[in-house]
Amino acid sequence: MSPPFSLLFLIHPDYIVRMSMSSTGPVAQEIARRLTEAFVPSHLAVIDDSEKHRGHAGHDARGESHFTVEIVSDSFAGQSRVARQRAINQALSDLLAERVHALAIKARAPGET
Repeated sequence: MSPPFSLLFLIHPDYIVRMSMSSTGPVAQEIARRLTEAFVPSHLAVIDDSEKHRGHAGHDARGESHFTVEIVSDSFAGQSRVARQRAINQALSDLLAERVHALAIKARAPGET
């Protein structure tokens, strides 16, 4: 059975089998897992932007330090942009404190552009 949402990558076993494990690191997988659990999104994309920041402040030689998250969820209906970002930051709080240097967030409710 396919998951009820679209993703660039996630934890659905059938999907993981069809993709290269090298395309998704453990931090990106954990971000996707937590956001899926917290918000049950209809769309989720976790994009690793780390390579674009090589040599910049905050770049981690291990990679997976800079991300963009695109998420669409009913949970965001009626919430301000700031409230949505705070909710996402809360779901990822320890990752943001310990492992992720930068997170760009594009959070929408269904039907928003």
